[in-house]
Amino acid sequence: MYPKHGVGQIIEFKKMNIGGIEIEAYILKFEKDKANGMVPVNKQSHLRPLATINQINKCISILKSKPKIKRSMWSRRAQEYEAKISSGKIYELAEVVRDLNKGDDIMVDQSYSERQLFEKAYDRILTEFQIVLNLSLDDTQKKLDKALKRNLEKQVQKIESKPPVEEISEEIAK
Repeated sequence: MYPKHGVGQIIEFKKMNIGGIEIEAYILKFEKDKANGMVPVNKQSHLRPLATINQINKCISILKSKPKIKRSMWSRRAQEYEAKISSGKIYELAEVVRDLNKGDDIMVDQSYSERQLFEKAYDRILTEFQIVLNLSLDDTQKKLDKALKRNLEKQVQKIESKPPVEEISEEIAK
């Protein structure tokens, strides 16, 4: 996990000469961005391993908890959210997703920059959850959306709008 780009895979270890200096670096592949990155070995402390199942479970509890929305100026909050996203810490990422989640009313009361930050954090956490839980993208998204209570109202409305089975069989009998 590379904080600035999300989940990546180390595909190569390379020794190279840059500006007359011999360096060793990891070559990372980021599927989501369709990009490769290079991290010098002496900067590998910026990389972190994928989250464990226990960390994923704690993230889900964070996502289920009540949002902590500060009443400060949006520009200040946006900087804090961006810093949390770029930190690469999974719990901070979960906090950003939780705090910026608007449920089904994603277009209501949410500015363009707010949506961008939410989508960036959501995509990062979604990718990591998918790999750690070994689920399909749809199943992972359903799990995340359930924790965030997103799209559940639409499902309830669909169930309520369906006529009971008895009414259907009575209509068929007529």
